[in-house]
Amino acid sequence: MSSTQKIRIGLIGAGNIGNVHLQEFGSIKDLCEIVAITDVYLPLAEQRAQQYGISIVAPSPEALISRDDIDAVIVAVPNMAHAELTVLALERGKHVLVEKPMGLDASAAKDIVRAQKRTGKVVMVSHQMRWEPLSLLVKGQIDRGELGHIYTAKTGWYRRKGIPGWGTWFTQHAQSGGGPLIDIGVHMLDLAFFLMGEPKPVSVYGSTYAEFGPRKKGIGTWGKPNWNGTYDVEDLATAIIKMEDGSSLTLEVSWAVHMDTDSTPFVHLMGSEGGVVLRGNEGKFLTERFDQAISAPLTAPQDDEGARVRLSKHFLECISEGKTPWTSAETGLRSNLIIDAIYESSRTGGEVKLDWSL
Repeated sequence: MSSTQKIRIGLIGAGNIGNVHLQEFGSIKDLCEIVAITDVYLPLAEQRAQQYGISIVAPSPEALISRDDIDAVIVAVPNMAHAELTVLALERGKHVLVEKPMGLDASAAKDIVRAQKRTGKVVMVSHQMRWEPLSLLVKGQIDRGELGHIYTAKTGWYRRKGIPGWGTWFTQHAQSGGGPLIDIGVHMLDLAFFLMGEPKPVSVYGSTYAEFGPRKKGIGTWGKPNWNGTYDVEDLATAIIKMEDGSSLTLEVSWAVHMDTDSTPFVHLMGSEGGVVLRGNEGKFLTERFDQAISAPLTAPQDDEGARVRLSKHFLECISEGKTPWTSAETGLRSNLIIDAIYESSRTGGEVKLDWSL
């Protein structure tokens, strides 16, 4: 594809996250055009089409994917449909940007990886936290050796009272794949692995808990509850992940917990020459000089274009130039393998080895 040719995109899913993609890709109209949209609730797709000037409302995802005037597809639907739609789009010759988690579980993620390898098309997982300005600033420092060898890290995201959409697909394991672990934990896993230099995880020990959701406590403000629905996922997860190179990562996430937390995602990196703390939009570099502990604040630029704009541009660049995305199908599989292993470890009480075979 010519680097000067606009990439034509079809959007599957007109809900909240689909609307975010409409805004971000709409801000780079010189590079792309969203030409079609669909949703299981077609009136919403029609509303978005009118709002954003999209000419085609497809009657179904399958109809959208089959169109010859589309180069790429954005999959912004509930988790249980990610793999099916991504594989179908790949087989129809489309590139895919798929929302996180890439798959409902590792089996679904492996289906995507196999399809990507067969077709050679671009698959990118929509993990915007890699693209935050402080994340990129820290990554630059790491690549220059400022932290030395990162031997362990800790990441997490504690929400004190934030269970979303109680009783809807969010809180039903068969449709979501899990609770906060697969919802927000997957973001923290991806960010931590990015900053640690993409080590290969080999084993996991973890525990999950559901102390709030089954009692209809810890309810947040996101989503409309269905009090006649089901809650069969965790509301807190904790794990330690061991890598092939001997390094380790600790993960802790919750939708609801009784603790003093500001609900801000965090990453702590511990290296032989320095360390980093990231908390939301704030950061700190820590090291030792002249036998003294040194701390330096990390500040993001004020005029930053935004993480999701960079993410969107990267997807288009990978299509135009035949590049492998930073958040490739393999990174999506890694997250799903770890998440599955945490659930299995919690169930069995033991360490779980990761099965990378396709």
